[in-house]
Amino acid sequence: MTAAAKRPADATGASAMTEDRWDRVSEVVLSMGEADGLTQALEAVVAGAKSIIEPVDHAAVSLMRWHRHINTPAATDDIARRGDQLQYDAGDGPCLQAIRDHESVTSSDLLDEVRWPRWSRRAADELGVRSALCLHLFVSHDTLGALNLYSDRPNAFTADDRTTGLALAANVAMALNSEQSLEARTTSVAGAAIIAQAQGLLMHRYELPPSGAFLVLAKAAQREDTTLRLVARTLVDNALDRRGELRTPAEVRGRAPDGQEPGA
Repeated sequence: MTAAAKRPADATGASAMTEDRWDRVSEVVLSMGEADGLTQALEAVVAGAKSIIEPVDHAAVSLMRWHRHINTPAATDDIARRGDQLQYDAGDGPCLQAIRDHESVTSSDLLDEVRWPRWSRRAADELGVRSALCLHLFVSHDTLGALNLYSDRPNAFTADDRTTGLALAANVAMALNSEQSLEARTTSVAGAAIIAQAQGLLMHRYELPPSGAFLVLAKAAQREDTTLRLVARTLVDNALDRRGELRTPAEVRGRAPDGQEPGA
């Protein structure tokens, strides 16, 4: 997979990061581009965040799909994973607020935090975490996320740390968008292939023209209130016997000709 470094700017349009930090962020982005898959790319990001941003003791990425399912696909250690999981269990916390409100969320001292009392007290008492910086990742309407940075010290994160985190978060979002585009293209090709296969089976069995075979599939999808791809997949799965050979219509209906078992 590939990713291109995105350099953030402050309110005046000038870079808010030192050249050294920018160079190190660029190295992380290169590592993302060389990663073997999305998980490795995200692991490079959380490791980079811990290395570049001095106060970070633990880092993780949270992803929420379809506004329901949320998980942590990459983390530097168990503390980071547990910090995320405690938020998922409580239904609240800086990570979830960042995702919901589409913003960066900072907590300077979890012992004094009143916005998410159930999570902050447990994170401080059970995990030893005192500060948190969670940066929103906007990937798509269906997929949201956050880059979660935790420190064992209170008042740990500075404005420069937030800017560096935003630079990393921007490139995470770009990588996720790229991965989703590739997945969508792959799914589209696979869907077209299975529909064409189902058309071919109908054309062969019933001597239909391509348009007639497609019409049969479309009417079945409408009747069953499902997708054309699912109808095609079901047809192909049921049309072949255990040897991969085409079943007769009677066999598909579960009635083998001449009293034989279907697929025998």
